[in-house]
Amino acid sequence: MLRSLFSGITGLRQHQTLMDVVSNNIANVNTTGFKSSTVVFEDTLSQLMRSAGAPTAIAGGVNPSQVGLGVQLGTIDTNFGQGSAQNTGKATDLMISGDGFFLVRNGSETNYTRAGAFTFDSNGSLVNPEGHVVQGWTRTNGTVNTDNPVGDIIIPTNTTVPPTASTKVTLGGNITMPTSTTMTLGATVYDGQGVAHTLSLVLTPTATTSPQSFNLDITDTSDPALAPVTGSTVAFTAAGAFDPTTSTVGPYPTITLTDGTAIAVDISSLTNFGGAKTMGVTNTDGATSGTLQQFQIGGDGSVLGIFTNGQKLTIARIALANFNNPEGLEKIGDSEFRTTYNSGLAQVGVPAGGGRGQLMGGTLEMSNVDLAREFTNLIVAQRGFQANSRVITTSDQMLQDLVDLKR
Repeated sequence: MLRSLFSGITGLRQHQTLMDVVSNNIANVNTTGFKSSTVVFEDTLSQLMRSAGAPTAIAGGVNPSQVGLGVQLGTIDTNFGQGSAQNTGKATDLMISGDGFFLVRNGSETNYTRAGAFTFDSNGSLVNPEGHVVQGWTRTNGTVNTDNPVGDIIIPTNTTVPPTASTKVTLGGNITMPTSTTMTLGATVYDGQGVAHTLSLVLTPTATTSPQSFNLDITDTSDPALAPVTGSTVAFTAAGAFDPTTSTVGPYPTITLTDGTAIAVDISSLTNFGGAKTMGVTNTDGATSGTLQQFQIGGDGSVLGIFTNGQKLTIARIALANFNNPEGLEKIGDSEFRTTYNSGLAQVGVPAGGGRGQLMGGTLEMSNVDLAREFTNLIVAQRGFQANSRVITTSDQMLQDLVDLKR
């Protein structure tokens, strides 16, 4: 009689646990990056009423007879299934499409989260709503080295890039014109200090018959004291292609600026075909110094900075972590997890590699709670609790009947 009472009590207790888990799932139906939980029940030890017996020559074997002693909590598992995507349009909102976790530093402890609602603080650190700093790699000495240990992602608004000296001006297209004319092109280049210089490239035809040839004069119009580079011959083959064997300076005539910056003029792509004249400056390198204007975050975690000088540079890269057993992580609140003995060590690396998902900028991962399933679980928990209550009530009535035998 008492066994049924205690079995009913264990049923009440565990269905109350189920109710607690389901209610927490429903409460977090709109929590960014939340992962729902499921409850698994197990039966407890059973009391052996009769042992099993082996078959003999005169009788068959008998099975054991046991009475169960109730139910116990087996485990509460976390469902790490992908949540739906919500487009926010905010550049610092990130979603992991696939497996993996963001790393965030809380003091000296590193935690892990799927919630990518990040923003910048006054120091330029990329942080979550609790102020925990997102981890990754920041550009150092001109490179983002993902082989280094991870650190805080810090991108101050006054981030600057140094000037880059120009090395080459490239001319391309088709050139053809009568000897009585000249063609002048302009190109802006930069010296080692980032100071802009305007080059004047003047081509004068020296032959009218095909193939034509031209003289190329290069002048730094920003520095009248600098002598121009003259006497360069640009020649072509009978088929109209550039001919380096008869061009007096080869494909790269060079002008050296006052500070010693040497800039080559690549004319090897020019042609001398009949038809329209299309020649122009197709490319120049180098840039003056610039400050950060805006940034974009790519699927591989690269933070691409766009600077006022037109340069686009990777200034940081966000790290992700993966685990052999993500279900072994411990929930610690704030939509964050910490490692346990059964989760395994964090396998840190770049997104879209090593089993880690890729990032989606301007998007947040919503909760993966399935309301239809949770409402069904509410009914299951309620009915289970009600049934176990009835067991206790019935056991009590039977005990009362037993006491009433003697009056």
